[in-house]
Amino acid sequence: MSGAQLDRADTRVRHDEGLSGALRAFVDRVRSGDLGMLPVFIGLLLITLVFSSLNPVFLAPNNLVNLLFDAAAIGLISLGVVCVLLLGEIDLSIGSMSGLSSALVGVLWVNSGLPMMLAILGAVLAGAAVGFVYGFLRNKFEMPSFVATLSGLLALLGLQLYLLGATGSINLPYTSPLVKFGQILIMPAWLSYLAAILPGALMVFSGLKTMKRRRDANLSSPGLSVLLVKAGVITVALIGCVAYLEQGRGVPYMFGVFTLFVVALDYALRRTQWGRSMFAVGGNAEAARRSGISVKKIRLSAFMLCSSLAALGGVFAASRLASASQQAGTGDVNLNAIAAAVIGGTSLFGGRGSAWSALLGIIVIQAISNGLTLLNLSSSLRYMITGGVLAIAVIVDSLARRSRASHGRA
Repeated sequence: MSGAQLDRADTRVRHDEGLSGALRAFVDRVRSGDLGMLPVFIGLLLITLVFSSLNPVFLAPNNLVNLLFDAAAIGLISLGVVCVLLLGEIDLSIGSMSGLSSALVGVLWVNSGLPMMLAILGAVLAGAAVGFVYGFLRNKFEMPSFVATLSGLLALLGLQLYLLGATGSINLPYTSPLVKFGQILIMPAWLSYLAAILPGALMVFSGLKTMKRRRDANLSSPGLSVLLVKAGVITVALIGCVAYLEQGRGVPYMFGVFTLFVVALDYALRRTQWGRSMFAVGGNAEAARRSGISVKKIRLSAFMLCSSLAALGGVFAASRLASASQQAGTGDVNLNAIAAAVIGGTSLFGGRGSAWSALLGIIVIQAISNGLTLLNLSSSLRYMITGGVLAIAVIVDSLARRSRASHGRA
C-alpha cells in the first residue's frame, strides 16, 4: 500500500472515530437489527404525549414522584428476571416469592419480635434458597425452568397463605423506618443532583481509560468528542429530570436504591467474568461449556439472584403498602416484572439484554398504569394495553433477531 493510501486510510479511521462516524455506526447497527433501547425511548415519548394531552396532571412533578415510588418494587423484581432471561430461562414464581418475602418480614419482625434488618435478611436468604432449588432442578434433572418455577409458584403461594394464617394480613408499624422508606422518604436535593452528575463523570473516566488501553494496543476507539457528547447529553438529561422532580417532593430514596441495584448489576454484567459468562451461556450454552465456562454454576447463580431480588422486591412492596397480605405478589406482579424486562430490551431468546432494561421497562409499564388511573379507566383496560405493549416488544425483538441473522449471513 502506498503512502498516500495509508494517509487516506488513517484519515478515514480518524473520521470514523468522530461524531459523524459514531452516527453512521449507530445507523448501521439499527439497520442490522441492533435496536438497543431505541424502541423504549420512542414508546416513552408516545406515552407521555398521549397521557399529558388527555390529562395535564400526568406530567405534574408530584405525580411523577408517586410513579417512581410505585415503580421501585416491581422494578427490583424485574431486575432479577433480566438475569434468567439472559440465559434463555424463565422464573414464573417471582410474584409468589415476593409475596412470601413480605409475609416472612411480617411474621419475623412484627409477630416474632426479631430486629427489622434481621427479618429482611431472612426473607432475602429464603429467596436465595428457593433460587438454589430451581437451579439444582435445572442442572441435575434438566427440568425446564418453566415447569420448575410454575411448581414453585403454587408451593410458595401456599406457604405464604399458611404463614399469614386466618387473619390474612399483618400491618407493619407506620412509624417504622421501613414504612417511611416506602412512603415518604425523599433524597435531599444535593444528593439528587450529585447522583445525576456521577453517571456522566464515571462515563468520561471509564471511557478515557478504555481509549488509552485500545490505543496502546493499536486498536481503533471512539473519539474524545463522541465520549464527551454522550456524557454531556446524559448529564444534562438527568439534571433536568432532577430539577423538575425537585419542583415537587423530590427523588424518592426508594427509587434511588433501586437505581443503585441497576448500576451494580450493569457493572457486573459488563465488567466481570461472571457477566461475560452470562452472555456466553445465553448465546450458546454448548459453545460456552466447550470454552471452559461452568454452565451449571452460571445457571445456579442466575436463579439464586433472580429469587433473591424478587424477595427484596417483596420487602419494598410491603414497605410501600405498610402491610403483608394474601394479595401481595398476586395479580399482575408476574406480568409486569417479566414484561418490564422484555419491553426494556432484554430478549426472551437469551444472550441479549442489560440491567437498564428493568428500569426503563418498569417506567413504561408504570406510566401506562398511572396514566390510565388518572383517566379513571378500569384495570381491565390496563391489562389489555400492557399485554399489547408486551406483544409488540416481543415482535420487535423477533424481527430484530431475524434482521441480525440475515445481516450476518450477508
